Amino acid sequence: MERILCLVIGYVFGLIQTGYIVGRANGIDIRDYGSKNAGTTNVLRTMGKKYGVLVLLGDALKCIIAVLLVIYIFGNRYSDIICLLALYTSAGVILGHNFPFYMNFKGGKGIAATLGMALSYCFLIRHGILVTVIGFGMFLVIFFITNYVSLSSIVGYITLLIVIIIFGERGSYHFPTGSNRALLIEYYIVFGILTVMAVYRHKENIKRLLAGTERKTYLKSKPEIEVKKDMS
Repeated sequence: MERILCLVIGYVFGLIQTGYIVGRANGIDIRDYGSKNAGTTNVLRTMGKKYGVLVLLGDALKCIIAVLLVIYIFGNRYSDIICLLALYTSAGVILGHNFPFYMNFKGGKGIAATLGMALSYCFLIRHGILVTVIGFGMFLVIFFITNYVSLSSIVGYITLLIVIIIFGERGSYHFPTGSNRALLIEYYIVFGILTVMAVYRHKENIKRLLAGTERKTYLKSKPEIEVKKDMS
């Protein structure tokens, strides 16, 4: 039951569509521009770096706050499985971000929210900082080599899955000894599902990558539109 509650809590936080909110605050619906996506990359390309960073931080922060809330609610009673409950919460955030019911289930791709999940590892598991640095570091390496956000996101996600399994096998999640293996397998399965979903959400990008037509993203590029209202 607590797993379902964590999913629901996460989903509610995931419904906070930072990209959509930032766009509306500046007089546009971000889904009418660029890739029609409400995520960080489309905001970055369409509205510029300032707004892209704002959306990145907002979408990451909503996952962190959701996890902190779950720790506050369940931390004492379920301290032995809090890492697993935090993962279910993060999964809920990503589902809410990707499939918001009030936007006809058309949201982002969950990468910025996943960054928030990775950052939450810093205070949840042993070696959490290392897990985050490796996953996000791989994203940055691939991005600065190729300038493909989609490829960087896919490689970064798969890297996180691999690192999570490695550290899980090294006992970083503090699960109770008697059910340790079953909980670890459950943890791997949930994160594996998130990884598959992330790759699937990038299916069109993968087709363009294979065809050599995928669009590159450059941090120095000018925004594609001039926003009507300055939020600063």
